[in-house]
Amino acid sequence: MSRTRTTCPGCDRDDRVQAVPAVYLAGRDAVTSRERNRDGDMRTVTRTVTTGLSDALAPVPRPPTYGIVVLGVLAAFVSLATFIGGAQAGHWFEDEPAGADGDGVPRVGGVYLVPDGSTVPDYSQPLGSAASPPDFAYLGLISAAALLAVVLVAVVVHRRRAAFVRLTRGRHRAEELWSRGWYCHRCGTAHFAGVPGEDRAPLTLQRFRERVWEHGGYGDLAAEQRAVDPGRS
Repeated sequence: MSRTRTTCPGCDRDDRVQAVPAVYLAGRDAVTSRERNRDGDMRTVTRTVTTGLSDALAPVPRPPTYGIVVLGVLAAFVSLATFIGGAQAGHWFEDEPAGADGDGVPRVGGVYLVPDGSTVPDYSQPLGSAASPPDFAYLGLISAAALLAVVLVAVVVHRRRAAFVRLTRGRHRAEELWSRGWYCHRCGTAHFAGVPGEDRAPLTLQRFRERVWEHGGYGDLAAEQRAVDPGRS
């Protein structure tokens, strides 16, 4: 490990002291591997592997998860499937005019009475109505409800993303303080050096996170996303 001119305030040694940004970046590796997809074909996959120590020294909170997107995708599938199924089964978009049934007599879903001695139906006296085929209107309602769910999911995701951007808009201030931090691998503590208003006292990873995140304006999240202890790094 490279030596530094900064000594640890806990052990008063510098042989195991490293800049926080260097420790953070050293714990984040891109690992490429070969694996089979669902069709059995081989593919190359690259994943980011992060150590617990690197996570603990992160200058910004983890972004919100969007598991709700899965619900939106399912709702979109239901909306599309029910709409297509209803349109085809219910003939929603087919304009069926009153047509002839092969004998020149119009049929409009009814059966007409033919007077005795006549071959011409009496259109003013319908005998009854034939049963209309189902229009599957309920599928349209299901499709509309599912589409509404898609819109709601999109709104929720957009609002969460916008809220996170607003919350972390002061990250440049946090990163400025964070970049001047040092970590001692022997003591498992962090400290600041040469920062006005900050003493050189050794800090636990959680306390270091709180100080950095408070500087960025999102210190409240440090209680929700707690840093791991050195023993787990």
